[in-house]
Amino acid sequence: VSPDLEERSTFGVPLETLVQDATQYGVPFLVTQMVEYLETFGLERVGIFRISGSVNKIKELKQKYNQGEKVDLVNDGDVDSVASLLKLFLKELPVAVFPDNICSGFHFHDLCNSNLRQLLNCLPKAHQNLLQFLSAFLLKVATHSAVNFMTLENLAIVFGPALFK
Repeated sequence: VSPDLEERSTFGVPLETLVQDATQYGVPFLVTQMVEYLETFGLERVGIFRISGSVNKIKELKQKYNQGEKVDLVNDGDVDSVASLLKLFLKELPVAVFPDNICSGFHFHDLCNSNLRQLLNCLPKAHQNLLQFLSAFLLKVATHSAVNFMTLENLAIVFGPALFK
């Protein structure tokens, strides 16, 4: 694969590869862009992350990101499509945010804080950064749950499969 092509693709690419274009948060640019868009337009959207976006819109935005084109979410996106695209990005990561090899030794029902901290410290740096960035964002979404009905529990149900595979 030529280096040009490798840089172009964003979906289904290891986080470590994508962090080369990382923002100040150490997360891939497209994640920052989607989260900033959703923070601006989506926090009060009822059922954000539960309602699927337009299949065509998602495909079109994904293609633009994969081809390295400039993506204008304000004009070309909508809340549900961008939210769906963010979930798709996480789902298509070749290695989950919580990689299997790290998670297999942990029983989540009996994790205490020190174990959790230990688990998080075992994550590769790119994964730690993404998890921290996403957690802060999802906490913001949950603070609007009176309006959007997305409590932390609801968000966990939606994001669990994407983060753990």
